[in-house]
Amino acid sequence: MKPEECILYSGAAQGAEATFGEAAERRGIPEVNFTFEGHNDARQRGIRVLTPEELKQGDVSLSYVGRLMDREYPDTPLFKKVLQTIWHQVNRGQEIFVVGRILPNQTVKGGTGWGAEFAKLCNKPLFVFDQERDGWYRWDGRAFQEAADPTIGDPHFCGTGTRFLTDPGRAAIEDLFARSFGG
Repeated sequence: MKPEECILYSGAAQGAEATFGEAAERRGIPEVNFTFEGHNDARQRGIRVLTPEELKQGDVSLSYVGRLMDREYPDTPLFKKVLQTIWHQVNRGQEIFVVGRILPNQTVKGGTGWGAEFAKLCNKPLFVFDQERDGWYRWDGRAFQEAADPTIGDPHFCGTGTRFLTDPGRAAIEDLFARSFGG
């Protein structure tokens, strides 16, 4: 794949999303960063401010997501909008890359976890870099399995994850782009 034929779908938040965007920009990969009015974006390139109607397209019941992932989420307008933007990222991407932490129940920690769960529900290829285990994992339909050195294989891919990016997480994103596109 040529970088200019690809699109990164992300959310422009600090941490993993900003790092995915920086790696894409260095390689000439266009990016679409879904956001909403009033969100504190760490990147400005490729910003796509979702309208209230578009946000509603990604609406999901917090009680459903909580049961699915065996946890509780805050029932606040801000958190709902974050989940709605994640829905747009994963809906557009055909291959999903997440940086965070895989929990014992095979979900991913935090709001980022909704993106991983939505990818599972849509049966999209899902890769998670677990910052605590310092390694990539691929969802096989039942559980996460180690995935040494994945590459981006679809031109429409999503890169999302934790705001609390560690040095290994940052290196994992950079290495993913280097393996996939060079340099």
